[in-house]
Amino acid sequence: METQSRTKIFSQLVRDYMRRKTVALPADRTVSDLLAAMTAGRATSALVTVPYGQEHAGRLCGIVTEHDVLRRIALRVEGDAPVSTVMTSPVQSIGMDDYLYFAIARMRRFGWRHMPVIDSDGFPVGVINLTDALAVAGEAVVEEIDLISREGSLDGLREIKAAQVALADRLFADSVPAPEIQQLLTHINNDIHRRIIESGLEDMRAEGWGEPPVNFCLIIMGSGGRGENFLYPDQDNGFILDDYPDEAHGEIDPFFIELAERMNRDLDEVGFPYCNGYVMARNPLWRKTRSQWREQVQMWGRKRGDIAIQLSDIFFDFRGAYGEVTWAQNLRRDVNTMIGKSPFFLRAMLDEISRASVALGWFGRLLTEKDKPEHRGEINLKHRGTLPLVSNIRLLALKEGVVETGTLARIDALYHKGVFDKDEWDYLRGAFDHITTLLLRQQLRDFVNPKRKVGNYVHPNDFSERERDMLVSSFEAIDDLSKRVRHDFTGEIF
Repeated sequence: METQSRTKIFSQLVRDYMRRKTVALPADRTVSDLLAAMTAGRATSALVTVPYGQEHAGRLCGIVTEHDVLRRIALRVEGDAPVSTVMTSPVQSIGMDDYLYFAIARMRRFGWRHMPVIDSDGFPVGVINLTDALAVAGEAVVEEIDLISREGSLDGLREIKAAQVALADRLFADSVPAPEIQQLLTHINNDIHRRIIESGLEDMRAEGWGEPPVNFCLIIMGSGGRGENFLYPDQDNGFILDDYPDEAHGEIDPFFIELAERMNRDLDEVGFPYCNGYVMARNPLWRKTRSQWREQVQMWGRKRGDIAIQLSDIFFDFRGAYGEVTWAQNLRRDVNTMIGKSPFFLRAMLDEISRASVALGWFGRLLTEKDKPEHRGEINLKHRGTLPLVSNIRLLALKEGVVETGTLARIDALYHKGVFDKDEWDYLRGAFDHITTLLLRQQLRDFVNPKRKVGNYVHPNDFSERERDMLVSSFEAIDDLSKRVRHDFTGEIF
């Protein structure tokens, strides 16, 4: 039970612990209005929003705390002054679906007592209070929270990567489902991306590069975009840049080339290997303006060649991770629009993913590696397990216009759309959970074995009889899914 109390905090979300009854008012209201609202609500802080009639009206734009009242308002500001003159802005906020430990770490790091909570569109929905959050965490895990989320040098970020493994091991031992551990690992990894970008921007300012010439968004693809990282994912990232005139390209692009080079280099140094396929922001193919990304997606839909299919297959699990993340959401809508206008595109994608099949032979026999001597007799649970499942679910999700990127979230959405019946939904969720559990367990074992590299290979002898039976059932469910998808898109029975 002690272990459960120490690990529970790492799976708790901000939405479950924030204070929803908060004082919020537009920035053009008066200081007198602000003080009256805070007094009536017995509030220690008030959220400030963009005034009505302005662009992004209702979105969070500032905060006023008790400290601000004492320092800025008392005896210094007239009551009819607008709230905008006394608020703290820009304001740091956190998403309602972020992890609670992350809110604790940020508030402790910056010495804040409160932090606004926003929804996915940037509208305030509550406030998280440090005292409330620490009561959930308990003193025993605060040091651990600081360790996996601290700011610092590349050496410090390397230590965070190492601490991830220890945390994953404890969560696994506490029977936390593997997909939840993957989401947490992804969250920590995305935060490392954020800190590396911010550190790079700070260094570039100091070296005379100035501020970014246009706004931008970091996108993460692959397992990071799906929220399904294991222990050592490689890099799959890109930039969405705001549109700018063609004649400004020689001034703007060099800035982002430099930022991308620094980001990709530093990520590699702290434990995210360079992508063998060069799917990184330093590659101009993955560094485009908003308009160029839209044109790229439309071109993939028109051409449908092998290269276009392979590139889009990598891209389609993207998610915004830093900066103007709403641009990633907008681009997702562009992808869905393209799919709706290019029905043959998914048929071409089917041919690509059909090359991946589960490691299952006749009569439930598990197929093992024969070509790689170092892994002979083992099963690659990624390439012969999760990959066929993830790829086929992605294809159905694209066909149905599902915006979620996580595999389990896509399965749920397809079930609610009537694509899967309850049994199919249950079998596929169970298959994903079981295979990721076996794979994560093996990676944790590999990590402490000096003779093995952390990877995706598992020997069948490491399975209990029940685990083997469940793996066979999981492979059968995925194989049935593959056949069903092929039939849906081609009419072929086999």
